[in-house]
Amino acid sequence: MSKKYDLSERLEDFAAEIILLLDKRPTSFSGEYLAKQLIRSACSSALNYGEALGAGTDKDRIHKLRICLKELRESLRNLNIQSKANLLSAEKLNPLRAENDELIRIIVTLIKKI
Repeated sequence: MSKKYDLSERLEDFAAEIILLLDKRPTSFSGEYLAKQLIRSACSSALNYGEALGAGTDKDRIHKLRICLKELRESLRNLNIQSKANLLSAEKLNPLRAENDELIRIIVTLIKKI
């Protein structure tokens, strides 16, 4: 993944990369369960960030950013579980986990600045 500084686009790209990766995964009960949950949490982080941008108050903005943060943390846990269970290769997961971690750090910084 290239390093972009438009956070909206980075979150959208992260969600899209998750979707593209999981569309090509082998199917199993656990793989399907985790894939669906990961797609939901990754997409939710991008969607809630969009909501935060349109928030009318700082309190509402912080609330939306915290939801975004919660979803990113869930995504990271999911990627870690899939890695530990060997559902997807480290080669495919490591760049996503690195981007996920950076996104978490950025959102935490934004919350602290409000």
